[in-house]
Amino acid sequence: MAFLNSMGWFVVKLSLLLAIFVLVSYIVHILLRKWLQVDKRFYFWGYNHLNEEHKKVDWTIRISSIVLITLGLIINHFINPLKVYWFLEPYTIIFVFLIVSEIARAIMEWKYVENKNNALFTIMNLLFMVIFVASMFITGFFGLFYPIQFPEV
Repeated sequence: MAFLNSMGWFVVKLSLLLAIFVLVSYIVHILLRKWLQVDKRFYFWGYNHLNEEHKKVDWTIRISSIVLITLGLIINHFINPLKVYWFLEPYTIIFVFLIVSEIARAIMEWKYVENKNNALFTIMNLLFMVIFVASMFITGFFGLFYPIQFPEV
């Protein structure tokens, strides 16, 4: 058990958390897809743009996120390293990017796809992801890492 020092336990706990998230999201994905009767989609194996307008909007969101992350790093870490703005941290910008990107996808699906359930499917997947990630941070990653101490107001 000497190999399971504090870093080893961290890796084990993180792997367990990621496996649980992937498994639960896969099950929710399948159940929602069958319930709403939508086609199969693969998120991680391509961009899956619906049309040219969606492609332009999506790339605008992506480039804006990259610019914001770069500006956030410059402002938080080089200009004033003693005062860190949480809304300019990369994890906040990436989280907002995912939300905005999925909302844009749902709007495009609602406007251009025959089966309106595709848009509902996208919104429900987004809600699941937001609720799961928020609950991970609020509960200290379900007690696996540490309890979060909220600052007093």
